[in-house]
Amino acid sequence: MENFWNTVSKYPVFVAGTILGVFLNAVKPLAPLLKNPVTAIALVGVAVGGFAFLVFTLRAMLGLQQF
Repeated sequence: MENFWNTVSKYPVFVAGTILGVFLNAVKPLAPLLKNPVTAIALVGVAVGGFAFLVFTLRAMLGLQQF
């Protein structure tokens, strides 16, 4: 039984490593765009807009409207 819990305890590290790897591989091609100020501003704008879209969509879906 101890071997089972030892194996199960390794899964969170695996999941965290997988998520970090996907994130780093997604961001790596965007790094050269940050060298030019115009594309850096556009990239930051797209990131902020995407985050706002996600927040507003989840609020509407979950009924978390604040008046």
